[in-house]
Amino acid sequence: MSTARDRRGLLLMLIAIALLLIMVVVSLMIGARPVAPGVVIEALLRPDMSLADHSVVLTQRIPRTVIGILAGASLALAGTLMQGLTRNPLADPGLLGVNAGASVAVLAAITLWGITSPSGFVWFAFAGAAIASIVVAVIGTRGPDGSSPAKLALTGAAVTAGLTAVTTLVLTTSITAFDVFRYWQVGGLTTRGLDTVAVVVLPIAIGAVIAFGSARGLDLIALGDETATGLGHSVARTRTLGIVATVLLCGSATAIAGPIVFLGLLVPHALRAIVGGDYRWLLAIGAPAGAVVLLAADVLGRVIAPPGEVQAGLVVAFVGAPVLISLVLRPGRVTL
Repeated sequence: MSTARDRRGLLLMLIAIALLLIMVVVSLMIGARPVAPGVVIEALLRPDMSLADHSVVLTQRIPRTVIGILAGASLALAGTLMQGLTRNPLADPGLLGVNAGASVAVLAAITLWGITSPSGFVWFAFAGAAIASIVVAVIGTRGPDGSSPAKLALTGAAVTAGLTAVTTLVLTTSITAFDVFRYWQVGGLTTRGLDTVAVVVLPIAIGAVIAFGSARGLDLIALGDETATGLGHSVARTRTLGIVATVLLCGSATAIAGPIVFLGLLVPHALRAIVGGDYRWLLAIGAPAGAVVLLAADVLGRVIAPPGEVQAGLVVAFVGAPVLISLVLRPGRVTL
């Protein structure tokens, strides 16, 4: 039975990777200026920047495609980790205050230091996400009874509310901050270059390694903390490593793509209905699946409102909101 499940998981992972390759090609082809597949291949193999199509592919579509792959995979992995650590299908990376912390840090970069380019405030976004997550983790593990899913969720909600209030206060008092911040806040893959991506490649790689290494621990935590402890597993260790990985993954994704919501909730929940609760396959399939979802949202955003574009974060939120509502309305689906 286990072998049959593993074969199914391997097949689904290969399908997800194949879909990702297809979406990469589609992402390089489709946009306000359609580019033929042959021209895309030519631009990759024999680039000529004097040709407009080559320039579009190399300077615009490759960076946003790479960002889509990294951010989508990172958010899916982080969402899977959070749902496993909290045993809550409604959990997503925002539970740790990642988006709120990154937003405050970006606003600080804009208002205090006058930084207006994504490559300039990517470090601030990453640092803000990390600090907020650490604060939530530290507070959520204090007390005689240690950490618990409920305490972590409530602490994250409280920190997020406080940071959101700070963000709103700054935006209502600074027109300059609002003009710059709004393009980052909606969540998208544009206006960032590969120089911005280079900053987060290592943190994403480290976070992914930790996430995949936590799969067995997440399977045991799903049985309950007491059962996992009784089987000789350190729940505290898995939870700590999981939070570290979530900070690295979601902080990096938020830094390069903005606070994209719902993707970390949508992907693992959808996969759980297909592959079950084995976290080895939820993580292995979730990474390419998350990249597929974000790239698909980005491509859809390019074509639904010509001649303009709808940012990928808005498209994902439009799809993710009904999923969240269906989860809330389904009895027995939310556990803490």
